[in-house]
Amino acid sequence: MTKIQDVARRAAVSVTSVSNAINGRTDQMRKETLERIEAAIAELGFRPSHAARQLKTGHTAMLGLLVPSIANPSFAALARAVDVAAQKSYGYRVFLGNTYRQLENEKSFIDDLLAQGVRGVIVVSAQVEQEHFREALRKGVAMVNYDGRSTLRSSPSELAMDSVSMNNVEAGRLAAQHLIDRGCRNIAFVTESARTNSRTDKIEGFFSAVADAEGVTSAIIEDRALAEYGDSEMAELGRSLAERISSMSQSPDGIVAVNDMLAIGMLAGFRSCGVRVPEDISIVGIDDILLSSLVAPAISSVSPPLPKMAQLMVDRLISRIADPSIPAREFLLPPKLIVRDSVIAR
Repeated sequence: MTKIQDVARRAAVSVTSVSNAINGRTDQMRKETLERIEAAIAELGFRPSHAARQLKTGHTAMLGLLVPSIANPSFAALARAVDVAAQKSYGYRVFLGNTYRQLENEKSFIDDLLAQGVRGVIVVSAQVEQEHFREALRKGVAMVNYDGRSTLRSSPSELAMDSVSMNNVEAGRLAAQHLIDRGCRNIAFVTESARTNSRTDKIEGFFSAVADAEGVTSAIIEDRALAEYGDSEMAELGRSLAERISSMSQSPDGIVAVNDMLAIGMLAGFRSCGVRVPEDISIVGIDDILLSSLVAPAISSVSPPLPKMAQLMVDRLISRIADPSIPAREFLLPPKLIVRDSVIAR
């Protein structure tokens, strides 16, 4: 088995230089030195021992990512963006766990990650103040809460986690404003009835756009998904809500869907009821998943800067693993409206 010493001899450098290259500490390294090390690694087929690294440092070159359900395409896109950022920038791998918004699942995944030496975790959860997250923070795990806007602190120890989110208030405002600008005057925010922080913020932004417009009426139309976590069922919920809206005596002429899967389900529901999109009802989604550009009509959507968010979360984890004294921060990144075909052009 090839050892790090073999690579050092082949590249004519010190073992420390090889270790620095493997662990991404190359800022002070000459380009030709790094190229010799990389060539030696390739020639010898050297693979660093994660077990040895864990024994030496107390952690392994892996990060955790806990999402409610990978069946939700927005979380699949998040997982890919985080994996790309972790591997490309730091050579880290990513453990993925589906929690289904169940506290026991969150707790068991956290325990498993700790057992594997993982010291940095991205969490998608509306319940980050639960004790199992506090306990992980006390054990030195660096955490980022994705799309939650809540920073966990526990006096007197001042334990904290970072928060990285799209500005969901602005996302809701952009979506509603687009409908208003296109002439819609009776608009609705359509959502799963459970309130997460991000959903509440989107609704706030929606109503802020309505408040600034004259002659616009608004409403929330909601229902509960079949499963408690309500992610993979969003399309079916959208279908059933579209059927309800189609039977209303005064249905809205514009809809902001809480996410794109709900909007896609609504397209199917309206189609089966003979309601045309966008001629009869316009729809704007939020989160801009790939499927939204492939359905007919293609769905206008508010897009998060996902690659930037993923890179920021990974950078923050690596920085806080190296220096736990770095204060936790909340980061809000601006969204962007993607205009397609699901909103009428008046």
